[in-house]
Amino acid sequence: MPRALITGVTGQDGAYLARFLLDKGYQVHGMVRRSSTENFERIADVRDRIQLHQADLLDQLSLLRLLERSEPDELYNMAAQSFVPTSFDQPLLTGEFTALGVTRLLEAIRTVDPKIRFYQASSSEMFGSVREEPQNEQTPFWPRSPYGVAKVYGHWITVNYRESYGIFACSGILFNHESPWRGKEFVTRKISDAVARIHHGKQRKLQLGNLDAHRDWGFAGDFVRAMWQMLQHDHPDDYVVATGTKHSVREFADRAFARVGLDYREFVELDAALLRPADVHTLRGDASKARRELGWQPETSFEQLVDLMVDADLQRVAAEA
Repeated sequence: MPRALITGVTGQDGAYLARFLLDKGYQVHGMVRRSSTENFERIADVRDRIQLHQADLLDQLSLLRLLERSEPDELYNMAAQSFVPTSFDQPLLTGEFTALGVTRLLEAIRTVDPKIRFYQASSSEMFGSVREEPQNEQTPFWPRSPYGVAKVYGHWITVNYRESYGIFACSGILFNHESPWRGKEFVTRKISDAVARIHHGKQRKLQLGNLDAHRDWGFAGDFVRAMWQMLQHDHPDDYVVATGTKHSVREFADRAFARVGLDYREFVELDAALLRPADVHTLRGDASKARRELGWQPETSFEQLVDLMVDADLQRVAAEA
């Protein structure tokens, strides 16, 4: 039985990946941070099938002990400070988790067992002020936030450990991927949650920032499959994972409100406070390499994704009522 360790197992990607690996017959271990309150909602139905361990990306010794206890064949690093606006308010903490945390994990692998295969969650935010469209593995990075800068560090330190120490280390440059388990602070989930609340009479308006920002949105359940495929490949490499199509925040809101027969223009208000100091205006990925070498492709369309998120929030808000 192969053994996998997932950092950030209670997050959106970690929860989808844990289920995917359990279905593949893996013994799944998850890293969680010590907290006075537990937040295992996303993994509640598989909690008894996952072995959880307390450790912290800021504590090197805890990571060494984590690898010694879990003895993984594969390590998927999903843990990070992953909300872009927060990275402007907490740039140092973002760097510690999202950049140096990757180095600490790689050092732990090099110390405990260099044969562990490592997946690093890189991000399309690394492209930032894009130099070309669509973006592929050769597109230069120009990050526009402390989060993007930290992800660039995490990406290149992964490449460095692969080339310097022969560690099987891959970076998945994932474009935006959403689901009903997306955090409510992210714009897509903020929209779907607001649609449900407005439909049920619990909210009147929705404040948004840049409606004209374009993103390549896919389904998180599709994207975790690419993570696993990278670590099954014959040799380690870096891959863009994306749908190849882009839509604006405005289009997302339009589709989401239309799901319940409403016109988004009657409910959405612009809030200048939600604009970023430096924004990324457009992102669209070219996943040709992942399709060609890994056989990966997305299975969920943009329209299906929006409907899935809205329907899930409608059901949840109705149950709360």
